Amino acid sequence: MENEVIVEIKDGKIKGYTNRGIIKFKGIPYAAPPIGDLRFSAPAPVKSWEGILECKKYSAIAPQPKSALEAMFGEQPATSEKDCLTLNVWTKNLVGKKPVMFWIHGGGFTTGNGGSLDGSRLTLRGDVVVVSINYRLGPLGFLVVPDLPNTTANAGLLDMIAALKWTNNDIHLFGGDPDNVTIFGESAGGFAVAGLLSMVDARGLFNRAITQSGAAHPESFRMKTATKTYELFIKKLGIEKGNIEELRKIPVNELIKAQQPVASAVSGEFLANSGLRLGPVVDNKTMIKHPLEAVRNGDLKSVSLFVGTNLDETTLFNMWNPKSEELDEESLIKNVHVALRTTGKSEEKINEMIEIYRNNRKSPRNIMDALATDYRFRIPSILLAEAQSPHQKDTYMYLFSWKSPLQGGKLGATHALELGFVFGILGPEDIGINPKKTEETRKLSHQMMDCWINFARTGNPNHDNIPKLPSYDSKDRSTIVFDKEITIEKDPMGKERAAWDNFM
Repeated sequence: MENEVIVEIKDGKIKGYTNRGIIKFKGIPYAAPPIGDLRFSAPAPVKSWEGILECKKYSAIAPQPKSALEAMFGEQPATSEKDCLTLNVWTKNLVGKKPVMFWIHGGGFTTGNGGSLDGSRLTLRGDVVVVSINYRLGPLGFLVVPDLPNTTANAGLLDMIAALKWTNNDIHLFGGDPDNVTIFGESAGGFAVAGLLSMVDARGLFNRAITQSGAAHPESFRMKTATKTYELFIKKLGIEKGNIEELRKIPVNELIKAQQPVASAVSGEFLANSGLRLGPVVDNKTMIKHPLEAVRNGDLKSVSLFVGTNLDETTLFNMWNPKSEELDEESLIKNVHVALRTTGKSEEKINEMIEIYRNNRKSPRNIMDALATDYRFRIPSILLAEAQSPHQKDTYMYLFSWKSPLQGGKLGATHALELGFVFGILGPEDIGINPKKTEETRKLSHQMMDCWINFARTGNPNHDNIPKLPSYDSKDRSTIVFDKEITIEKDPMGKERAAWDNFM
């Protein structure tokens, strides 16, 4: 039976509801509508309201193109530039001081929304408060407009900080502990978590961080690339450089339509498929240091860190390429050389890298996927754990290797596959890459949920139903491997991992 619940937060009264033992509030505004002069600017405080604001349905989401992942997350909700800066809360009750799990969705900083994954099962299983957010995407959230007043880089990350400040101020009214907040995210969301580690304005707003299949890539956050993106973008729109007034008047659908060709032109063949085309940048104002530099310096020594990736991340992106299986030896070598040319390594060294990955792999496609997975996801995650572990004993590493049965198993442990397990969202049938509930998947999901929940509660993911996971260090590199049977491995795929030492 559904009952209405009213809470008075700082900005006014809101009405949520209970359902199956969970109190839910959806579409709570945490910042002013980012329109007019606030387009391309930092988020402004939301204006308080009179009466009771209905928060029983998800709000519109940030403007974005259609996503290819609708089969997994459902049909895309309505979009609105005006009404997108909202968040959602799940809690068992409104009392106590429960750990807070603050979720940042993925989608390459161009798609996605905070309502795509329901926090109810995490809340029920762990008695935690789950918060998920919408934030500005694509050019609205991550276009750098150089040296113009009243504009900002990293608007999307500043949205996240505004939502974290809302959480810090108001989450106690939902039974949450503002002094025990874990930020966690996947793909671009994991990349955003890493970015927030370097944002001075985010300091003190969270205690723990989980990055899933996204971390601080050494070659990312570059202002040079962001500036080139801006120049190509305004050229595409036919706007003179520096004309912010005209840029703010462009209909939002034209901005979204223009972003894809610009992104491909900037990123090149290899990174064009990564989804991280418009994203955070070190601008020396909102972000002073690359996140890896900040972490290596010990700036985040008080933050517990749980970081990991999936074994076969990039196979997901093959699903939309009908010719992906046709990759031959010549194309493999060409693609790898294109991908690694920014490292400055010789052709001989790059060819040696290919040979290391050739062991135990059947085809050029398998080699390319393994190399791309490590370059884009696994190695940056390892670098982040390496940077934090000397400063913080509560640094832990995972590898998700459970193989999806989809397409005869050829996708393996693909990108985003772990999400259904972490959130406990397993239904009676397979939905996209999300597997159905079986005894095997249910057990693994519960084990993983308890890791995430325990980490949010204490900074340590260990619990009675998994092998003991030691802290990560650069000597043993202890890693928990989530599969049909959970194991602890030291330095998994160590030869391949070590091959990147002189590349990244």
